[in-house]
Parts: sequence; C-alpha cells; structure tokens
Amino acid sequence: MNTPTETSPPSGSRIAGRLEGADFFDAWSIDATDPSLSALRQFLKAVQATPRWVDACMSLRNRAVQLVGLKNLGELSEINPAKPDADYRPGDRVGIFTLIENTPDEVLLGDRDKHLDVVLSVHCARPTGQPVRVTVTTVVHTKNRLGRLYMLPVKPMHRLISPSVLRAIGAPVPAAA
Repeated sequence: MNTPTETSPPSGSRIAGRLEGADFFDAWSIDATDPSLSALRQFLKAVQATPRWVDACMSLRNRAVQLVGLKNLGELSEINPAKPDADYRPGDRVGIFTLIENTPDEVLLGDRDKHLDVVLSVHCARPTGQPVRVTVTTVVHTKNRLGRLYMLPVKPMHRLISPSVLRAIGAPVPAAA
C-alpha cells in the first residue's frame, strides 16, 4: 500500500531556505499515482479529498480562535477544483492558504497572522525511471506567546492531519468508464 512516510524536507527545495529559526516543521512524502500533475495540482488533488474529520477540526479551530482575535481560515477543502493551474497567481487564495510561489515542481503556500507565519511546500521529485515523489513540508515561525500556545495542540494534530490529507496523492487512479 502506498502510504505517506515522515521524511526530511527536500534538499534544494525552496522551503529548505525557510527552516532556519522555525519553531515547528515536518515533512511527509508519498509516491504520486498521477505523475503528470504539477505540484499545485497535487496539492489541489489532496485537499479536494480532505477527510470530513479534518474539515470538522478546522471548523472547531475557527470557532475557538475567533475568541482570541485570530482569523477564520475556512475549511481545508474549500477550493475550486476546476480552476486551471495557469490561472493561479501569487497572492491568490488556495483553500486556507495564500499562493506565494508556483513552479511545476514546487508550490509554496502560506498564511500570516499576528501569532505566527506558516509556509507549506508541495515538492515533486521526478527522478528518471522512478515514481514521482511528492513531499509536503510545513514550516511554522511563531511570533509571540500566543503563537507558541496555539502550536501546543496543533503539533500533535498536524501529525494526524498531514498524512491523512496526503493519502489522496498516492490513491489509485479510478479506471475510466
């Protein structure tokens, strides 16, 4: 079975330069069942298949953090799957994130709030004769005590959410009818 594995951020990736001083980072990888997809499209494929329990957690998070003045991010699966990759520009919202950079082999998405900065990378390694390996790396820099407090429950949840969402990238491609 093609399951996500915890790994290191890809060397030479754009996200690798953002690790210094991070308060949290993790990376998960999986072999893509559709190697033709760009990094952005791999991300869209994954979030489109977000498990319901993950969106339920996001809804709970949004209600809880509004009490301390943090923004409502919406749900991870709130994307337009029909929007072509070429129509996305830096600064556009892509689900709960804002597009920072977009190349065929790596997309950087992020969010900034008063308590922390988050950058997510979806990186596609395309070694000749081998499966495309997709690595999703999340890097968090906290800005204050609220950010550090916020990350206490987020860290363990992230270890459950990331591989659960990433599974869609390695799921078998449905046969054409």
